[in-house]
Amino acid sequence: MNKNIVILGASQGIGAALVEVFAANENNHVFALSRQIEKMQQTFSHRNVVSLKLDLMDQVHTQLKSLELPGQIDILINNAGLLINKPFESITHHDFHASYQVNVIGIMEATQALLPKLKAGAHIVNISSMGGFQGSLKFAGLAAYSTAKAALCSFTEMFAEEYKETNIHMNCLCLGAVQTEMLTKAFPGYQAPTSPVQMANFIANFAEHSGQLLNGKIIPVSANNP
Repeated sequence: MNKNIVILGASQGIGAALVEVFAANENNHVFALSRQIEKMQQTFSHRNVVSLKLDLMDQVHTQLKSLELPGQIDILINNAGLLINKPFESITHHDFHASYQVNVIGIMEATQALLPKLKAGAHIVNISSMGGFQGSLKFAGLAAYSTAKAALCSFTEMFAEEYKETNIHMNCLCLGAVQTEMLTKAFPGYQAPTSPVQMANFIANFAEHSGQLLNGKIIPVSANNP
């Protein structure tokens, strides 16, 4: 069955791996969105992948209106993220603003803009972090990032409630450590137990097969405890 899949934050790490996983099925049409358009164009060679530039920092609605996206979207994966790793007293207003804009506000604005294109039965998957999961182990230096990712969890629950009479479902996966560029920035030298491809396969399977069964759920996905 043909599926139109839109992935935000698709230029590297888990996002890039998701593009490859979905594109392996030639019946899928994958739309990879990121501000790093040149990187995506160099990375993705599949004929069923379209790379489009989207910068979540500003004018998200206007940008999305100008992009050639499908009229009906089956799966939307909000994978974009920005990590700021600084002691709390050193985090600037710009840092807070950038973190919240990319990690949650831009995601909400993009979801708003794409709502008319989401078909009945569409599944939206938000990618959060274990750092944003209530009761999980927290790490110093990640106040801007983890609190923004916690807000993404709350948005998931709010959206599911507001759109519960529709057949559009939204769920949120709070990921543990995955060996990505972002993890290296946060924890230099740490080796995660999970690769981007392993996590991408899990997310893709969840996105394709769990949308009708789950709605508004915040799900921890971590090989570590806590």
